Amino acid sequence: MKTAAIFSLLAGSAAAFAPANVAPRTSTVAQMANIDEAFGVSIETGNKCPPLGRYILEDAQPSALKWFQNAELKHGRIAMVATIGYLVQKMGVHFPLYLGPTGSNCFHPESDTAWLLSSSTGVTFSDIAKAAPLDAIQMVPAAGWMQIFFVAGWFESIAYYRQWVKDSPIPGDYGYDPLGFTKREGGWDSEELTSLRLKEIKNGRVAMMTIAAWVSDEMIPGALPVWHP
Repeated sequence: MKTAAIFSLLAGSAAAFAPANVAPRTSTVAQMANIDEAFGVSIETGNKCPPLGRYILEDAQPSALKWFQNAELKHGRIAMVATIGYLVQKMGVHFPLYLGPTGSNCFHPESDTAWLLSSSTGVTFSDIAKAAPLDAIQMVPAAGWMQIFFVAGWFESIAYYRQWVKDSPIPGDYGYDPLGFTKREGGWDSEELTSLRLKEIKNGRVAMMTIAAWVSDEMIPGALPVWHP
């Protein structure tokens, strides 16, 4: 009896370390092929998904590809705006704000009547206008950052609703189309819009690398050994 009990315990222990039934991964090959056909994979990488992206998405759910496509588009759009803002600030080109004496009028940021950006710190729009890009960011008061995060959160909620609640099949489609590109003949499937979407992705990728290089050189002078603003 004792011998039988011992054997049963050993059998149970061995079963605990036995490999579990693993589902066949026949779908993985098809999924990898679909990744190579994903929108945005182009000639720059040999019309194939880069190795790192392939590794990340190897065992991911089908919705993961859409999530990463949305993330790339958002970061690319932000980077494109950032490069323009960085270039404008660095070259000293400024625009009037609120149609008042902001002290940021074109190439003449100095103003004795500039409006206060923060009454607690005494920072004026004129101070922001003549500051270096990274210094200007640090001069934004806490209330300003709260406004920025509020607007960003509001936008993210809209993007989530469009992409995941309404299940939009087009990554980056958040319902904002003031120029009416999606309302033209052919809609999203038109050759013109398909070309514009691919250009947006590629320009976004270049912009992400550009702003990263510019900021690195601003923080570590000489880190970027080529021309830069």
